Amino acid sequence: MLQTSDSCLDAWMVRESLAEAMIPVIGRLYRESNVVTSIHGRSLIGMSAIDILKAHRFARRVSAHELHLEQTTLLLNALARLKLGSAAIDIALLSQKFREKGDRTTLDEFLRTELAELVGRRGTHDRACTDVVLYGFGRIGRLLARLLVEKVGGGQGLRLRAIVVRRSSDNDLSKRASLLRRDSVHGAFDGTIRIDEAANTITANGVQIQVIYSNDPATIDYTAYGIHNALVVDNTGRWRDAEGLSQHLQSKGVSRVLLTAPGEGNLKNIVYGINHGTIDDSDQIVSAASCTTNAITPVLQAINNKFGVVHGHVETVHSFTNDQNLIDNFHKGDRRGRSAALNMVITETGAAKAVTKALPELLGKLTGSSIRVPTPDVSLAILNLTLQNPTTKDEINNYLREMSLHSDLRKQIDFTDSPEVVSTDFVGSRRTGIVDGLATIANETHLVLYVWYDNEFGYSCQVVRVMEKMTGVKRRSFPSSDAVEEAISVLAALA
Repeated sequence: MLQTSDSCLDAWMVRESLAEAMIPVIGRLYRESNVVTSIHGRSLIGMSAIDILKAHRFARRVSAHELHLEQTTLLLNALARLKLGSAAIDIALLSQKFREKGDRTTLDEFLRTELAELVGRRGTHDRACTDVVLYGFGRIGRLLARLLVEKVGGGQGLRLRAIVVRRSSDNDLSKRASLLRRDSVHGAFDGTIRIDEAANTITANGVQIQVIYSNDPATIDYTAYGIHNALVVDNTGRWRDAEGLSQHLQSKGVSRVLLTAPGEGNLKNIVYGINHGTIDDSDQIVSAASCTTNAITPVLQAINNKFGVVHGHVETVHSFTNDQNLIDNFHKGDRRGRSAALNMVITETGAAKAVTKALPELLGKLTGSSIRVPTPDVSLAILNLTLQNPTTKDEINNYLREMSLHSDLRKQIDFTDSPEVVSTDFVGSRRTGIVDGLATIANETHLVLYVWYDNEFGYSCQVVRVMEKMTGVKRRSFPSSDAVEEAISVLAALA
């Protein structure tokens, strides 16, 4: 039966009201119990009613069935009554597992069994928060601040305590706050920001951030601000090796350092999802590699695992950065002195070489180059690969689509086959690389892939994941990994 325009609107308003009713429950679970709820890995924290509806719609891509809002409402309310301890709970997978039980158990009984180790543990935190200091407050620093404020929850986990900068003017504090509040690429800060000139603090959504002025990373007494055993995230790029970055460890209150740039020498270059398991408790200094390395390494691993990579070339079409000149002027680097806003600029990239630090099996198999282009954000990596095993465009695309939905790399790899997407559509993407399926070229053992990536925000999300791994503050996930794998196999069979 055809729906009338009135019935369509009525149905939409019912769905919208259900989504609106979820928002306070999602917020309460987060603030009171530090429980992050998600739908197939997409966090519901801070979502609007429309975003929640879209997340439910997205579930059809994974399971071939749309997740019903009525079902989610019942599940969320049941979770709220259990006074849970800290965890990350995937509503879609939990709902799928409950449906498989049929009529053999009630929802409350199912949840009490499935989440037995969490029930009644609200407030009995098994881990304390970890102090974080952002050394530098540029493009990546400010995005990390936004993400850390967004993830603060009930105060557990990563806790942004301070930023360290050089004083640039008499009104430096208000300038820093303004740059955090407004961003020409990523839009306005989602919340409120106020400053205290006397205390040199910026308070963002209740998170008080001490602004420390210093030119020397080795002489700051963080303990004077109540900061202890902090993770310092150096996003200046000024020091790239262990010797330079170890200056941070000389300051009181610092225990670890993370570099948001490719590390030199023997530093571990970590691409989360690929080699984050190599981080040891003894590692005091770690690199989160580069935005391009994070974008292409998961895709390369996926391709290498199934088809084998004989050799390849990586060409990045990269948005300009602050390292370049706005208009022609002296620059120590070749070509980068020419106007970034007016030119495509051929430059070097270490991404291909850096990939092999995370994927040693590709050592000696990749070359790379880069072109800087006049866009402020979102870049494109073109992977021109020779494979061991022949394939087709459909096989490659179906495989990478499945990887983006069902694999351990689903937080790193995304997939699109829209004929209309352009670079700005990927601003704010939390995935590190989005495969453009329509652009894929496959001819036997010759493969060309186009991978979009938000070189600022997507990379910052990866940095936060490395921070959580270094500090051991990542929430336990439910359903358990075995249950997730079982549910995923069922969903994949249905798709």
